[in-house]
Formats: sequence, structure tokens, C-alpha cells
Amino acid sequence: MPDSLTITKTEGRVPIFRLDGRLTASTEAQFVAAARQLKDSGARDLLVDMSGVDMLTSAGLRGLHSALLIFTPRAEIDAFQKANPGELFKSPYFKLAGASPQVYSVLSMAGFLHNIPIYPDVQQALGSFVP
Repeated sequence: MPDSLTITKTEGRVPIFRLDGRLTASTEAQFVAAARQLKDSGARDLLVDMSGVDMLTSAGLRGLHSALLIFTPRAEIDAFQKANPGELFKSPYFKLAGASPQVYSVLSMAGFLHNIPIYPDVQQALGSFVP
């Protein structure tokens, strides 16, 4: 089965990308390009609904990391780390929701949950963004 990824964008105060399919080496660039385009259009935040992701590989993790860096100003990370040595910075701008147990396990094992907030569902995630 070839890798495919569908990204459905929902407009709102916080834009949402619902991902359906596989986030892999074949689809990473598509995801990163969509995130970059959204940021370039003026968006400050991004919520990624992972409920339709059935495979997440190391390249997919790299894509999520790239999107995190697109939406999280490096200066904020540096300032936080300077003020809070040894503490982990969690992005207030880039968040995940709805990961299946399998995808959640991959995110956890890779250490992504230290820096990217993840919520059980989209509604809870939306409520966590600062207006």
C-alpha cells in the first residue's frame, strides 16, 4: 500500500490540520509545506488532529518537529531555557490531539511529548490555546 496523507484544514481562531493516512518519508514534505504555507499566511497557532494517522515513522516525527519549529519562535525557547535551566519548553503555539494508542506510543518513545502538548481530542486542545 503506497503512503498517502490527506490534510484537511479547518479555519478558525486556531487553524486545525486533520491528518488522515501515513506521516512518513513520502508524506513529510507535504505536511511541512502545508505548515509553512499556513504560517506564511499569518497564522500564529496550529493544532494537528492526529486521529486519522495510522502510521508515524521517524521521518514523520521529523516533519512534526519541523512544524513545531515553524510555529514556535526560537527566541522564546531560548529565553525560557535561560530563565528555567534544565526545564523543558512546551510550545503554546503547536499542539497535537487525538493520537491513537499506537501513534501516541511512538510520540512518547521518541520524546516528543516533552515539548509538544498533546490532548485526547480536538475540543480539549482548542481550549488550551491562549486567545
